[in-house]
Amino acid sequence: MDYMLLLLGLSFVLACIHFLTKSLAATKFGPVNLPPGPRPFPVIGNILELGNKPHQALAELSKTYGPIMSLKLGSITTIVISSPHVAKEALQKHDQALSSRTILDGVQVQDHHKVSMVWLPASAPWRNLRKVCATQMFAAQRLDATQAVRQKKVQELVDYVHESCTSGSVVDIGQTAFTTVMNSVSNTFFSIDLAHYQSDLSQNFNDLVYGVMEEIGKPNIANYFPILRSIDPQGIRKCTTTYVEKIFNIFDGIIHERIQARETMMSKESKDLLDSLLNLAEENSSELSLAVIKHLFLVSNNPNLK
Repeated sequence: MDYMLLLLGLSFVLACIHFLTKSLAATKFGPVNLPPGPRPFPVIGNILELGNKPHQALAELSKTYGPIMSLKLGSITTIVISSPHVAKEALQKHDQALSSRTILDGVQVQDHHKVSMVWLPASAPWRNLRKVCATQMFAAQRLDATQAVRQKKVQELVDYVHESCTSGSVVDIGQTAFTTVMNSVSNTFFSIDLAHYQSDLSQNFNDLVYGVMEEIGKPNIANYFPILRSIDPQGIRKCTTTYVEKIFNIFDGIIHERIQARETMMSKESKDLLDSLLNLAEENSSELSLAVIKHLFLVSNNPNLK
């Protein structure tokens, strides 16, 4: 334990020295073409100026420094655009340069950022995944085909609430809504219910999804100081990895069972999204793999990974 504390302390001191030197050098020799912004403190930059309500702090700063300004968040230089007109001009004229996203440390678990359409830069793999989503997930024909399933799940929700009210049972609104939404999604994807009312299995899956959301949503010092990513100082990536691995184990079981059923029945008929994606994965010209399919389902079930 003492050794770990010593190691962490030494790493922090070295990081401070590194960033202090870098900050001083940037102040003296830094680029002059950055937009105006508040003067950063050594090492931490402008992090303290964001406060507890960053959106309000940025709005106040924009009154002083204009609709486009630069901030130093740790060692990361950030450009903030607060004007709709400037944002429209920037995104229309420089869409390729601004199309990629800063990859958070927490979303790099299981190499998610390398195979997810959400985090990939504009490239051939990204265009392929975008085409798959447009034709297989969000096509009007598929949405119309699953309308009856969504109606059925809503009716099950109404019946459950009515039954609970009749018997005098307490209804957990959050858990009940989660179960309904999860079953609507899982039936579209897998033709099965992943959650059940008043079931410990539902609560466990709920905990996994919310666990990922909570960890990735936490302020992570490694996002401001990338040099610290290797030691994961807050343990966010470690916890997120545990949750994602458990979710993937569930997906692995579903996919493996479906592959066996397809081989037994000698049928490749597309009954749901999983069948359609497996058919695409079996095509020689397709870049889709089972790993990519799992990450696609992961994003669809967890908004914080988007």
